[in-house]
Amino acid sequence: MKLKFTLILLLCLSIQSFAQVEAGKTGAWYMYFYDAQFKDSKFGIQGDVQYRNWNLGGDLEQLLLRSGFTYRPTGVNAKFTLGYAHITSGAFGESNETSAESRIYQEALIPQKLGNRVFLTHRFRYEQRFVEDQDFRTRYRYNLFMNIPFNKSTLEKGVFYAALYNELFVNGQRDIGDNREVEFFDRNRTYLGLGYVLKQGMKFQLGWMNQKTDAIGKAQLQLSFHHNF
Repeated sequence: MKLKFTLILLLCLSIQSFAQVEAGKTGAWYMYFYDAQFKDSKFGIQGDVQYRNWNLGGDLEQLLLRSGFTYRPTGVNAKFTLGYAHITSGAFGESNETSAESRIYQEALIPQKLGNRVFLTHRFRYEQRFVEDQDFRTRYRYNLFMNIPFNKSTLEKGVFYAALYNELFVNGQRDIGDNREVEFFDRNRTYLGLGYVLKQGMKFQLGWMNQKTDAIGKAQLQLSFHHNF
């Protein structure tokens, strides 16, 4: 109970502090994640659809469509993915201008359990990016996810859980063409949320993410549905 109270208090304080930093400019991301294993096979597919807004809805920040083939080798507690993403990015404010990006990525997911009820996942991702009006770019990402169930020791039907993550992005190439450069540090995302397991293979999460670059910090409400089938 003490752990549950502490995490809920941290979530409330984080929401309040982030809202003060980005008063009136809080964004929202609405996301669907899927993961399917081909029957009697080591292979499968996974991906996500994300509708990201500069505000709570209507001012497009990004529409991200991503999917990849997965492979789970025998005797190794890991999942590997080769995939493709297409991103449409919108401009802040009333402008309807958009730009496009195509992205190829490779990913490794490595789960880990600490004690009886702390579930970690390490995600390593390497991206090859083809951004409109820029030279070819690459990016490296590391994300540490943590899920902690409250009312049971496993993430099963009817369980509420704390969901946390921190992701670091660094650029592979700084020169993007036309005498333009990007920083080595691309961005960092810190997330704190609450989740609920509707049934086996279906989870909902509601949380708050703070995204920081060298230039800005922005708060994002996140609502996500996680579907394994």
